[in-house]
Amino acid sequence: MQISATIITFNEAENIREACASVAWADEIVVVDSESTDATRDIAAECGARVIVNRWPGFGLQKQFAVDSASHDWIFSLDADERASPELQASIEALRKKNESLLADGYRVARRAFYLGRWIRGGGWYPDYQLRLFKRAKGSWGRRLIHESVRMDPAARIETLKGDLLHYSMRDAEHHRQMIEERYAPLGAQQMFADGKRTSRVATALAGPLTYLRSLVLKSGWRDGRAGLTIAKLAAHHASLKHAILYELQNRNPDDAV
Repeated sequence: MQISATIITFNEAENIREACASVAWADEIVVVDSESTDATRDIAAECGARVIVNRWPGFGLQKQFAVDSASHDWIFSLDADERASPELQASIEALRKKNESLLADGYRVARRAFYLGRWIRGGGWYPDYQLRLFKRAKGSWGRRLIHESVRMDPAARIETLKGDLLHYSMRDAEHHRQMIEERYAPLGAQQMFADGKRTSRVATALAGPLTYLRSLVLKSGWRDGRAGLTIAKLAAHHASLKHAILYELQNRNPDDAV
């Protein structure tokens, strides 16, 4: 079982060294960089990665480009702000000792986020399962604008590995808000529109409050204290903004507005 670890990057000089170190067990590390202007590529090369520059085509397409550029049939994909935990590394090493005929076609892992100085348990943020180890002949990245995921063949067998994928995505609440306003909400609205989803004035008004209650109460965000409250508030902001943008998109064609 030979594994290619794939990472896509853009200006990730602060993160790429630790990301590479967490997958140093892989048979190769492939870093696909979308024309960074910092030292990302140099640092990745110092870590032993094979670095390829590819102009940004979108999240799913860039991750698939990394898969297609890999040398081995098994792919372990992670983002530059993620780390394979020691327990997850041990789980993968245990797989590599098995006869390949006994292996599943893909493996999902729990992703745990570090936010505002603590590991998050609630708010719908954990376990946040992600399929990241897979046979590339059995799966591929989709073309979604955001929240891209590996799509496996219908008959593929998928199992769950022990150990977390550690996620260091947001520096603070302001960075979180910035990501929502500049990336997550606009791209999320565009994806909803492309999927044929539509909203209304009422749904737009209710999206924020309902998301706040879901995150803080139904998803037990209260367990995370101040961090959980911040997550709930920003989740509400995200939902409200996404619906507002979607409403604007559909109003370009009045027949879609409600």
